[in-house]
Amino acid sequence: MILVYTHKITPRIRYIFKHILTRTLLIPVGFTSEVAEFVAHNGPKFSYTKTPLGKEFFIKSNDLLFEQGVNDLDINIQKWEGVPCFFSTGSQAAIPYDIFAASFYLISRYEEYLPHVKDIHGRYTASESLAYKNGFLEKPVIDIWAYKLLQHLKEKFPDFKYKTRSFEYISTIDIDNAFAYKHKNFIRTLGGFINDLLKLRLLDVWYRLTVILKIKKDPFDTFQRILHAKKTADIQTIFFCSIGDYTTFDTNVSASKNKYRLLIKELLDYADVGLHPSYFTMQNGALLKKEKERLESITNTPIKRSRQHYLRFSLPETYQQLIDLEILEDHSMGYASNVGFRASTCTPFYFYDLDFEIQTPLKIFPFALMDTTLNDYLKNTPKQSLGKIRDLRNEVKAVHGTFITLFHNESLSNHLRWKGWKRLYESMIKIATS
Repeated sequence: MILVYTHKITPRIRYIFKHILTRTLLIPVGFTSEVAEFVAHNGPKFSYTKTPLGKEFFIKSNDLLFEQGVNDLDINIQKWEGVPCFFSTGSQAAIPYDIFAASFYLISRYEEYLPHVKDIHGRYTASESLAYKNGFLEKPVIDIWAYKLLQHLKEKFPDFKYKTRSFEYISTIDIDNAFAYKHKNFIRTLGGFINDLLKLRLLDVWYRLTVILKIKKDPFDTFQRILHAKKTADIQTIFFCSIGDYTTFDTNVSASKNKYRLLIKELLDYADVGLHPSYFTMQNGALLKKEKERLESITNTPIKRSRQHYLRFSLPETYQQLIDLEILEDHSMGYASNVGFRASTCTPFYFYDLDFEIQTPLKIFPFALMDTTLNDYLKNTPKQSLGKIRDLRNEVKAVHGTFITLFHNESLSNHLRWKGWKRLYESMIKIATS
């Protein structure tokens, strides 16, 4: 165990020290505010306070971890051994930055509580973030800082024994539309035909006709391919199923359709299944509860995982709703417009609620990239996307983190806007697992 002395032990200190030392570096940590206990401790230790007690390993503290609530902070980004960092503390400390306060600022999503401009879907945007503005969105800087801290600790305590965690990969699949044409009701099918004809999308008319007449398989029905890739590479795969009522933004087949219900049950036999709450659940707890219960009635098992449709969530309200419904994992932490690390980490972490100043039981699994980001927002070709995937995988692997990707069953279809993308999923898995 490593012992940390600080003049005041706060919930923020317990939270971020445990994230960096225990969850990231696998080092158990203890805390004390008693000088005598600190001095008497024979094992590795360091102080986190305003001035050093003696000649111990010392990190000068910023005020952030001793405060409550949210304030507008003045942040000045500098470089620490080539890595962006902030909350400079001067040279008397073992590390010239308060990486614990900086990590807390980023991982708690402190900036998302401050006034900001939202996009058309009511989302916090990448362009508002400190990471984007300062060019480190595609680096898991919290994990990088943690390993730099470990290096300094090893120099100070050469006999210190520590474990190293293993790189992990999780493939997640969002089911926004289980089928492109099949199993829609008569009015939606007719409306689709008329809409395609009016817009002279004759290729769409042809596809729709061949699928409905059972001449061809529905292009979005790529689930066997995904399950085969899962089995072959032996990777954890999670399907997030949308089962909300039809709206402009929620266009999946109805959850009352037997074919869709059977598909969900089949997926559950081979992989993990979570909830994909519909567009309007962001601040509607009653709707979220209704959809969770609907999915549980299909799976006959408690649903513990969730990812918001359109990645629409508002802090802390959406997460508070998930906690109320006993959801244990959220997978929404990422941006639609940009790849990278929204919370600046590739390590799953517990949501810290700045409203109540507590660590909650909701574990956040941050993803590194999404297929629609690469195709629709960044306008990357499949080949360019593969290069970006490799770069992000390398960043995560360097810190033995968890590499999480977000794809849709649609992007394996080779259909319309996904032309040429069919093989990208398998190629990505090869990169992720090599």
